[in-house]
Amino acid sequence: MTSDQKPQPLLPELPPDLAPLARRDVPLRQLTTLTVGGPAALVCRLTTPDIALRFQTWARNNRIPVTILGAGSNVLASDGGFPGLVMLVQTAGLTVRNNLVTAGAGLPFDKLITGTLEAGLVGLEFASGIPGTLGGAVMGNAGCYGHEIGEFVQRALLLTPDGKLETVTPADFGFDYRITRLRETGAVLLEVTFALTAGDTGRAAQTRRQHLADRRAKHPVDLPCAGSWFRNLPPAAPGQRRRPAGRLLEEAGAKDMAEGDARVFERHANIIINAGRATCAQISRLADRMRSAVRGKFGILLEEEVRRIG
Repeated sequence: MTSDQKPQPLLPELPPDLAPLARRDVPLRQLTTLTVGGPAALVCRLTTPDIALRFQTWARNNRIPVTILGAGSNVLASDGGFPGLVMLVQTAGLTVRNNLVTAGAGLPFDKLITGTLEAGLVGLEFASGIPGTLGGAVMGNAGCYGHEIGEFVQRALLLTPDGKLETVTPADFGFDYRITRLRETGAVLLEVTFALTAGDTGRAAQTRRQHLADRRAKHPVDLPCAGSWFRNLPPAAPGQRRRPAGRLLEEAGAKDMAEGDARVFERHANIIINAGRATCAQISRLADRMRSAVRGKFGILLEEEVRRIG
C-alpha cells in the first residue's frame, strides 16, 4: 500500500450472517480491469436479491456511502480508494423460455451471448467480446457496430436506493448513447430479461467470430484497460453513425502521449492502458491531455465514457 493509499476508516460490524460475504480494505486495483485504485473500506458479494437488500439496508442505516461494481470494466478508481461499501454484483443465473432470456446481472456479458446462441437465439452477437458483466453493459447501454444492448431489454429487476425490489421496463432506464437514467441513481441491477429471436445461429456465430477477431486486432485484450475512454460524437447528419472519438484523438496526436505507466494504446487512440503501475492521477492527467489536444485542434470537447469511483 503506497503513502496515498491509507486504510479506510473502520466501519460498524456486520451482522454475523453477512460478515463472511464481505472483506475490509480491499484494493480497488484488484477489482477493476484497469488495475488502478486504493483500498475500499468494505467489499461485499451480492449473490441473491435478499443479500443485496440486507447489505443495502445495513449501509443506509449506518449512513455509509455505497458504490456498485460488476467486473470493474469502464471504471477508474481513485488512488485514495473508497470510504464506504462496494457492492459486487454476482447474481449470475441464465434461463431461456421461448424467445425470452433472463440472466443475473453478474453474468459475464460474453457468456450471455454464447448462452443465447446455444439456445438457438440471435441478436446479441454484435456485442461479442465486450468486457464486463451483463449489469454493467445494460446500465451503460453498451454497444458497437450500430447496435446497443438496450434494444433487446424487455424488463429488469432492480434494488432501488430506498430498499425496494422493483421490476422495471426499458422506459424506466431511459436508454441513450452509452448511458441510462438509472446508472447514477444508486439502484442495483440484479436481473435482466431480453427478448430475442430464433434465427440462423450459424450466421450469427460467424458474425461473432469476425467481431472477436476485429476486437483482438484493435483492442488491448491482454493489457489492463477500461475500454474506450471518450464517447463517440453525434452523427454529422441524421441517419449516419456516430463519429469515432478515436479518429479525432489520433489526428490530434494522442497516440504518442503517456504519463508514467499510463499510455495511449498504440493501435487505438481512444484507449488508455496501464503499462505497469499507473496511478489514477497519472491516468487523469493523460485523459486531460488527450481531451485538450482534440479541443485545440478541432474545437470539440470530448466527454468521458468511464465511470469514476472515489
